[in-house]
Amino acid sequence: MKVFKFGGASVKDADAVRNVARVLNGFKNQKLIVVISAMGKTTNALERLTDAFFYKKESAETVLDEIKSYHISICRELFTDPSHPVYTDLENTFVELYWAIEDEPTHSYNHEYDQIVSMGEIISTKIVSAYLKEAGFNNRWVDIRGIIQTDNTYREGKVDLELTEKLVKKDLLPQLESADLLITQGFLGGTSENFTTTLGREGSDYTAAILAYCSDAQDVTIWKDVPGVLNADPKYFKNTRKIDELTYHDAIELTYYGATVIHPKTIKPLQNKNIPLYVKSFLHPEDAGTMIKDSDKRLNIPSYIFKINQLLLSIQPKDFSFIAEDNLSAIFNTFSKHGVKIHVMQLSAISFSVCVDHDTRKTDSLIRELQQHYKVLYNSGLELMTIRYYDDETIGKLTQDKTVLLEQRSRFTVQMVMRSQETGL
Repeated sequence: MKVFKFGGASVKDADAVRNVARVLNGFKNQKLIVVISAMGKTTNALERLTDAFFYKKESAETVLDEIKSYHISICRELFTDPSHPVYTDLENTFVELYWAIEDEPTHSYNHEYDQIVSMGEIISTKIVSAYLKEAGFNNRWVDIRGIIQTDNTYREGKVDLELTEKLVKKDLLPQLESADLLITQGFLGGTSENFTTTLGREGSDYTAAILAYCSDAQDVTIWKDVPGVLNADPKYFKNTRKIDELTYHDAIELTYYGATVIHPKTIKPLQNKNIPLYVKSFLHPEDAGTMIKDSDKRLNIPSYIFKINQLLLSIQPKDFSFIAEDNLSAIFNTFSKHGVKIHVMQLSAISFSVCVDHDTRKTDSLIRELQQHYKVLYNSGLELMTIRYYDDETIGKLTQDKTVLLEQRSRFTVQMVMRSQETGL
């Protein structure tokens, strides 16, 4: 049994959904659990809907109308019969969303976020499952919220792996006796109170790894719009190189530093049971892609990870006392409370500097709380460049026309927080 994961780009329109069927057709005689993300940029649109509902930034109903129209237009290309059951199924799902935004919010932003944003995966999997049935695939739609169980940490649910494994073996795997494919959602979990949680942005990879771990799968394949794991993001770098094979160790390092091709939490469950992970192109499914497995073969080419929209914070005691262990403990607890992850940190006698994603939903409240006890300085609009297996010549090229505000080097890795001299940010 294998686990497949298809991301948003692989189901962004009707042609993409048809291509998923083409990919799956190459595995007709195998049992598969297929994890699917929200279609295209639906998660972004649902985040916009959540903000409209919670903060009244715009008409929530108008935003929801746009989301509904996008999905119905895809269905009209896939299902020409207007009486197809998928239309009724989707209409009922959207009615739930309209009801959810009718009244004032009754929970925290993060709670409301998970209940709304999670619907992207519910909708996409219903469409894909219905289309695959039309295409002759014996598949069953599964609501993963009853399988993957988490705590109540909304937007970053912590998985109860022991309970989830029991539910996978009791409620999920037996369904493969009467179906060849199980179609389910990435990114989602459920609490003991039957509320929906999400596993962190781009968490569908992690879902696939959890299900592989719990079902002792043969392997996992993540289907992407790139030929495999590249040594840099082609959006920012020319002449990227595909990495044919990665160790679990190198994959964890790359994802930790922000490589977006794999979710950071994906590797650990697979490594624990020595389950290989493949990253392959859904455009060229016959190509080998990248294999990630237990191996002594370390990565031997430079890898570049580029993150934009970064915020550099400098946190100082108001009385110019030393930054000591008790200060750091309180500071880290504050970051954890607001769900802000640190990419780089640097400590001096009276200052603690950190680089984070500039997500104003989180960082604004973080800064306000830190300012109650510390002096906080910050620069926004920055870039973070991480190079694994670097050399000085490469660093010189990448820092041309840049001002480096913070730099850290180890034996294999250099990280630089920079701003463009041209923009003067």
